[in-house]
Amino acid sequence: MGISTFQPDHYTIFTSGKPALLSLFGWLVTRRMGILELFRLEGKTALVTGASRGLGRGMAVALAEAGADIVGVNRPGTSHGEIEAEVRAAGRRFQAFECDIKDRQSLYTMIEQVCTDYPVIDILVNNAGTILRKPAAEHPDEYWDEVLQTNLTAQFIVAREFGKRMIERGSGKIVFTASVLTFQGGMNVPGYAASKSGVGGLVKAFANEWASKGVQVNGIAPGYMNTDNTTALMADPVRSKSILERIPAGRWGLPEDMQGAVVFLASAASDYVNGSIILVDGGWMAR
Repeated sequence: MGISTFQPDHYTIFTSGKPALLSLFGWLVTRRMGILELFRLEGKTALVTGASRGLGRGMAVALAEAGADIVGVNRPGTSHGEIEAEVRAAGRRFQAFECDIKDRQSLYTMIEQVCTDYPVIDILVNNAGTILRKPAAEHPDEYWDEVLQTNLTAQFIVAREFGKRMIERGSGKIVFTASVLTFQGGMNVPGYAASKSGVGGLVKAFANEWASKGVQVNGIAPGYMNTDNTTALMADPVRSKSILERIPAGRWGLPEDMQGAVVFLASAASDYVNGSIILVDGGWMAR
């Protein structure tokens, strides 16, 4: 591993308080690591919501392969056998918790259970979400309420509760799953578009307050991905064709396409990245 020397003449660092000193310590340590070492997550515990399938599963596997133990939160009745096997195959531990994330009491019960069993969550991947499709003029209140509660309110509560504990320790990583609809309106999904726009706001709001306290908050915005949420779009030959024609990469994204971004944002390699949303969209937003 290469070694760099800290040179006061070249760097003037203004610090105040424990988090700033920890940040300086982290700077000194990471300057002495090889670049690939910065991405290693040994000794870390990551909580991933919606970990049993789709994007959450892909990200959980990536974090495990980078060295983190995984706490997976899924809907009641969801099978977690496959993700548990993949995590254990990577040599890491896996623990599953059930939670109906749109139910406030279930959400707080899960948080309490996780904090009891795992007092230190180093990485939070705020991923669980849903989408309900109906044109705006016909979009019922119950669709709106369910999507906003799942995709925005629950995300805020989970980030707040685990984030406050990270602040107390002076370190932590929070990664939200945003969307290209954080930046666009979409079609027939007003609740989803509003919720993901809100997620983009949460990323920036938390980052503004917590960056100085040693907690990095960022997001990943996937484009059109091959998951359960896009089954209807992929089955529609007209919509599928129009979507593919706009994606410069020429294909639908896969859960594996999220893996590099989430490991980066969960690791020491991103210690100076705050309030950013990384697009993983095959170039969709560039068109």
